[in-house]
Amino acid sequence: MTRASYDIVAASYAELIPDAHDGRPLDAAIMRAFAELTEGPVGDLGCGTGRITQYLHELGLDAFGIDLSDGMLDQARKRYPHLSFTQGDITKLDLEDDSLGGAVVWYSTVHMPAEEVPWQEFHRVLKPGGHLLHAFKLGNLKNHMTHAYGHDVDLHVYWHDIDETVDNATKAGFNEVARLQRQRDVDEKGPQAFLLVQKRNPEAQQTS
Repeated sequence: MTRASYDIVAASYAELIPDAHDGRPLDAAIMRAFAELTEGPVGDLGCGTGRITQYLHELGLDAFGIDLSDGMLDQARKRYPHLSFTQGDITKLDLEDDSLGGAVVWYSTVHMPAEEVPWQEFHRVLKPGGHLLHAFKLGNLKNHMTHAYGHDVDLHVYWHDIDETVDNATKAGFNEVARLQRQRDVDEKGPQAFLLVQKRNPEAQQTS
């Protein structure tokens, strides 16, 4: 359902939302902080049309994208041919354990309840000490979308509670580094949240 809907809207999505952080300096600021903290390959998990992958690349990171929708990946490859994009499911990533220096999950979980966000999988693919930046809609709502980006779709959209999100990430083996909450922009239906977490490093804990 999610994959099919994004295949349908891919071209329109790319035209309507072409830039990473157009007019949203707070969103861009926390991603710049993530970039300063991160070394090694970075996975943009649920990359869509690749706009965030490109921004990570511009920040000097070795970034690549993974997405479920072939339609969205087609748009990403067309716009950013110098970057790598592969088809994949963020709930079961085709990546080796401890292989990522960092990961970005930028609104990639809006179609799943908070308790289904695959924090254990994110934890598996990140190296110890690696950072993950997660952006999501803030609240406790569920909405059914039947029309988006000029097309008929069938999508459930979820807002997540930030304390529940932090708790789920902590249980999976992450430590909270920072959180940012901001009010809705003119084209948004509610407030937004950005959570920066770090995979615990047992070796660092033992030597401290």
